[in-house]
Amino acid sequence: MKKDFIAKRLDKIKPSATLALDAKAQELKAQGKDVIGLAVGQPDFDTPEFIRDGAKAAMDKGQTRYTPVPGTVELRKSICEKFNRENNLKYTPEQVIVSTGGKQVLYNAFMATLNPGDEVIIPAPYWLSYPEMVMLSEGTPVFVKTKPEQGFKMSPEALEAAITPNTKWLIINSPSNPTGAAYTTAELKALGEVLKKHPHVHILSDDIYEHLVYDNFKFSTIAEVVPELYDRTLTMNGVSKAYAMTGWRIGYAGGPVELIKAMNKVQGQSTSNPSSISQAAAVTALNGKQDFLNEWREIFQERRDLVVSMLSKADGLECAAPEGAFYVFASCEGVIGKKTPDGKVIQSDADFVGYLLEKHLVVVVPGAEFGLSPYFRVSYALDKETLTKACERIQKACQELVPASQQPQLKTGTGPKLG
Repeated sequence: MKKDFIAKRLDKIKPSATLALDAKAQELKAQGKDVIGLAVGQPDFDTPEFIRDGAKAAMDKGQTRYTPVPGTVELRKSICEKFNRENNLKYTPEQVIVSTGGKQVLYNAFMATLNPGDEVIIPAPYWLSYPEMVMLSEGTPVFVKTKPEQGFKMSPEALEAAITPNTKWLIINSPSNPTGAAYTTAELKALGEVLKKHPHVHILSDDIYEHLVYDNFKFSTIAEVVPELYDRTLTMNGVSKAYAMTGWRIGYAGGPVELIKAMNKVQGQSTSNPSSISQAAAVTALNGKQDFLNEWREIFQERRDLVVSMLSKADGLECAAPEGAFYVFASCEGVIGKKTPDGKVIQSDADFVGYLLEKHLVVVVPGAEFGLSPYFRVSYALDKETLTKACERIQKACQELVPASQQPQLKTGTGPKLG
């Protein structure tokens, strides 16, 4: 195959680092290595039984055929009820699209709206797929760096400075992947005051971690707290994270009718409708009892507290407790410049992540992939025993590092050599 056979647009984007790291972890496990993977954001809970029963019932009723491209009317009505019940947002089924995961919702939106030169404001750190999807859609990502002392949240002043006549979208991801940062109602209102002055800017509110908030944090979404922005906001959500349904691949969004129609056109010429069985399961999830969410939330909070406590005790690491999601975004600035036992200098978060994998068999994601270094992301969507074991390995890894001016003592048995 000739080199120029592959489309040049792919030169702009990178493969997903989290999926690549998870694949590496699976490969090492297949070789018999005791690898602990903390790279992928996926709850370790089983999909609740009542949701699985809903899927089985749908199959028994013969609901195994094509559905309307934007999803079944039944599911879109359930989504409208969810938005009204939980977010005080009123949508009609014509204002809702259901896609094969939240990722496709976002991709549809960008493909349907972006022209060359259009800008999308993305607060950093960011979910690593945002800029790649924007560039694949011929848009231009504009990054606004946030600071740990501000809780990794964008200020109104920073937003104002980033807006230009070419700005088409602002992405708000709250709670955030990778930091777990969540915007309060007051903080969203402050951003809304800026956005009200710029009617050409649309807002993509990624609320996928809505139900995963801790310490009595009250979740809000921007179209709810700033109603003036309703007509230019796409509110995206899904069942993957809250309901442990990552493999069912159902995401959804509510927004302006014309935007939903355009996204529907993109979807109709790509994947068409999402899985009929998964849609039936999502109806059951949204309409069923939500009591288990509180139990899961308590478990996630205990895991968060465990990971934050253990990483904060590791030499050279700093770690704050996030408001939501199931990630910790830890600073490894204190280990930069140190040497490993075999004499290699840690020069970046990527070096540190590589060291953790090669010598201590723990998989995490470097902060550079999310637009901010030197940090690394840990997913704590695993049981406490596994998380404790992983954090003990990270503590040991940090303990073995020495200042660059000091000659490290070579040790035997520090870990297997990996291919």
